[in-house]
Amino acid sequence: ILTGYPNSEVCLSHEACRPTWSRQIEFTLAGIGCAVGLGNIWRFPYLCYRSGGGAFLVPYLLMLVVLGIPLLHMELTLGQYLRRGPVLALTKACPLLKGVGMATVAISFIMCTYYNVIITWALYYMFSSFRSELLWENCNNTWNTANCTDRVTNSSSSSTASQQFFNYKVLERTSGVEETGSLRWELFLLLLLAWILVYLCIFQGVKSTGKVVYFTALFPYVILLALLINNVQLPGAIDGIRFFIIPEWDKLLNVEVWINAAAQIFNSIGIGFGSLMAMASYNSYNNNILKDTLAISITNSVTSIFAGFVIFSAFGYMSHLQNVPVSEIAVDGPGLVFVVYPQAFATMPVAPLWAFLFFFMLLCLGLDSQFAMVEVMVTSLLDSYSKPILKYLKRKEFLVLVVCGAAFLLGIPNVMQVGIYVFQLMDHYTAIVSIMFLAFFEVVAVCWLYGVKRLSSNLLEMTGKRPSIFFRVCWWVICPVLITVILVFSVIQFKPARYEDYIYPPWAQGVGWLIALASIIWIPLAAVHTLWLLPGSFTEVLYSLSVYASEGKCQVIDWNH
Repeated sequence: ILTGYPNSEVCLSHEACRPTWSRQIEFTLAGIGCAVGLGNIWRFPYLCYRSGGGAFLVPYLLMLVVLGIPLLHMELTLGQYLRRGPVLALTKACPLLKGVGMATVAISFIMCTYYNVIITWALYYMFSSFRSELLWENCNNTWNTANCTDRVTNSSSSSTASQQFFNYKVLERTSGVEETGSLRWELFLLLLLAWILVYLCIFQGVKSTGKVVYFTALFPYVILLALLINNVQLPGAIDGIRFFIIPEWDKLLNVEVWINAAAQIFNSIGIGFGSLMAMASYNSYNNNILKDTLAISITNSVTSIFAGFVIFSAFGYMSHLQNVPVSEIAVDGPGLVFVVYPQAFATMPVAPLWAFLFFFMLLCLGLDSQFAMVEVMVTSLLDSYSKPILKYLKRKEFLVLVVCGAAFLLGIPNVMQVGIYVFQLMDHYTAIVSIMFLAFFEVVAVCWLYGVKRLSSNLLEMTGKRPSIFFRVCWWVICPVLITVILVFSVIQFKPARYEDYIYPPWAQGVGWLIALASIIWIPLAAVHTLWLLPGSFTEVLYSLSVYASEGKCQVIDWNH
């Protein structure tokens, strides 16, 4: 523990009890499941659609090569070498920025409290599909208003049957965040069911998660393939696919397209969330990290592109029904999953079957990502406080139950009638604001302060091979520069949270910034804590830390005390 080197005598005796994946393929599948999520189904096609279709693929694939793959390789290397979750791994690697590890745990826990609500909605739609006629097929229901239409339309004076089903039946949403409304008991029970499913899948740690991911990571591809086969036979589908793969080259002159591509790679793979670092800490010491890096990152991007063919073939069908160009279909963010695509199902043959399969696929994709976020919290707590925790809770299964229970209670506001506004506020200030700052400091901590030289030595010690010159250049120059550019443009182009046409009041925006600070604040606080503990003046402490880092002696100090 004091040296931090897995080949040391002290560390071996401590690490002997740390569980590992039963088979290495289980980690690969779990990593793929963590990276491949709902963002591949709605966010990638949405950004691609808004960026001119095929033009988005050019910067997207470039950012995958120079940003996504190197940073994932960096995180997996650090997690596997130090055999710790993000908190202790970052503490050992760079004591001055040990708060980055704490921030990753905080952001993962905050996200898991509201991310499970998406699974809740998917369960609602899935169960609603068990009928001969889908509830969102027509406007002959009690929740429909006079301006309801059973066809997709761009008219601002009307709304579709699927849109009204989502807003007035599923959510029963209020007029704004000022009006809380009552608890949606159906969604409350489904949220409870979602957390029960998460607990049953991970309560035994990597042993149970490793078995579940064989299904949850692979089954979505079966559904996507079935949907693609069905969609390409629909009239107009080829027009949507053509829009997806043929670039509008003038769009490449727009800087925002390049920033969106980098941000999508960044958020989709999950750099900065600590999930994959925590999972890699359960790998065998000599595991081939490069193989897992390529498998996870490439599969993630291939899935996004594959999902793009599925979504855009449906867009082509919808444009055929409306008799409008594909570029003029009304698409708005997450509504792609719960509004636009369900409306397309309503006109397909055997509509209930396709609807059920689609939302079951969303359930599998959501559960994989949820496993990873909960595992970050559990792993970090056990790494830092295993003795007092196991003293009172006795078994790890009870710790997982406590974490899931706490996240369930904190997620209840999302299943009230005001829930969609709470969800949108938390997602905006967590997934967009916090993660950019977090990633920047993680890259600074690992690539510059811990050092590319030490990271390369770690990889050599584990696998017998140093990283290629490509990875070393990316770690030292390209990745830090790109992350900085993304952060700067995120600040310059920052827009306050909003949901459709509703703009949040100033006090709600203030709450959003508090949510963002709940994770970011750990970085400066932990830095102050480190500087306060060490003897000497401020400049002497900074110098000693830099010497420790340059000589690879950071781990000599017991930073937990």
